Amino acid sequence: MSDPIEAFFAQLARQAPERVLRRTTGTIRFELEGSDGLDVWHVTIRHGRLAVEHRARYADTVIRTRRDVFVRMARGEVKPLTAWLRNEIVADGHFRFVVLLERLFPAPPGARHPRERAGRRPG
Repeated sequence: MSDPIEAFFAQLARQAPERVLRRTTGTIRFELEGSDGLDVWHVTIRHGRLAVEHRARYADTVIRTRRDVFVRMARGEVKPLTAWLRNEIVADGHFRFVVLLERLFPAPPGARHPRERAGRRPG
């Protein structure tokens, strides 16, 4: 896929259920503003499993940002909470899903888990 946003959501839908998300149930709508209009994606989290749709639906939390900011988050170049603190993303709804974004987006390039630095495997 050439579009990094489509590639990000496709990968998100394919990923294995994550242990951290097992107790989480809810929905997030991403509204991405670009020169060609609004692009809307909907993510459902149900006990660690993720489902992605490319359409507008009701959501517990709505995240709004520019496409270029989202692409940088999808590449791990910008952390979601940092973007929120800088007002690069705006969130309406349950704040817990804003915090959860840190688990959905990749780590910065070259980042390593703290346990790897200490010589132990994460997990």
